[in-house]
Amino acid sequence: MASAGVRRRWRVSPRWLLFAAPAGLAGVGTAWPLATPDGPDPSSLIRVLAILLGSTVLGLTALEWLQRSDPRPVVARAELWRPIAALAGAWTLAELALVVAAAAATTETGAGTLSSTAFGRFLGDVSAGQIGGATVACTAAIAVIAALAFRRRADWPITSVAVLAAVALAARPVTGHMSAQAFGALLGAAHALSAALWLGPLVAMALLLRARGAWATLLPRYSDLATRCVAVLAVTGLIDAAVKLGDLGALIGTGYGRIVLAKAAALLALGALGWWWRRTWVSAAGAHRVQADDSLRRAVLEVLAMAVAFGLAAALATTA
Repeated sequence: MASAGVRRRWRVSPRWLLFAAPAGLAGVGTAWPLATPDGPDPSSLIRVLAILLGSTVLGLTALEWLQRSDPRPVVARAELWRPIAALAGAWTLAELALVVAAAAATTETGAGTLSSTAFGRFLGDVSAGQIGGATVACTAAIAVIAALAFRRRADWPITSVAVLAAVALAARPVTGHMSAQAFGALLGAAHALSAALWLGPLVAMALLLRARGAWATLLPRYSDLATRCVAVLAVTGLIDAAVKLGDLGALIGTGYGRIVLAKAAALLALGALGWWWRRTWVSAAGAHRVQADDSLRRAVLEVLAMAVAFGLAAALATTA
């Protein structure tokens, strides 16, 4: 009886995914002592939440792509609209907060005292404001489309939502410091989207999959996608760091370099975990030998670990 009670106490539910937010914030917090006095900017606390939400929205759309060849998908399109609408609404608020914070920093005023005139000027005349405004427009459009599709029970194609989510996620990286280099914008977009497609589908599966057969169908396909995403992340991240740092001494001598090392260590650890999961969990789940609750437990564990790495990445993006 005692062992049964322990199992009940440690039973994992999709609600545990909410801990991804504090895990991401912990990643940002870890970067602070590494980067001092070069950063990161406090806005990275909001940025990591926006990235986690946006990655999940894109991941939900990716579920349809992962089962595109199935005559009877394990996750119907109608099941996707409600979580997309809710998450896109939260994502819009996070992106709006980022724009307000950037406007306040540009005008050297507090967010509470930022005038509508100064905010409008920031949106219209400053490139960061234009990018932020476009991002908010994309996320708000996703929320509206998904909410209407859910309420009307419409069978609309999900491609438009996927495109809007990809644009919103890539907008800032495309215009970052790499944009001045040859193919820099392309590398920035590839880095941002591969990260989102590494995390997002796993969160989406943890949110929606309830049966062992569903995990057996989608987990091996996600694993193949994740392997490719990690490879793209490693290559683009290496190029980005080399361009930004210039020499090996900057890895230790600058706050940016120290966060790069921490992020690289996190990526290696997650890559090792993914390799182990692929040999054990993924193969067994694909053969219907893993219960749905066990798959959910492993997925939540990996999502929380990945959220810490995403926090480091958000801090890196705002560190000089």
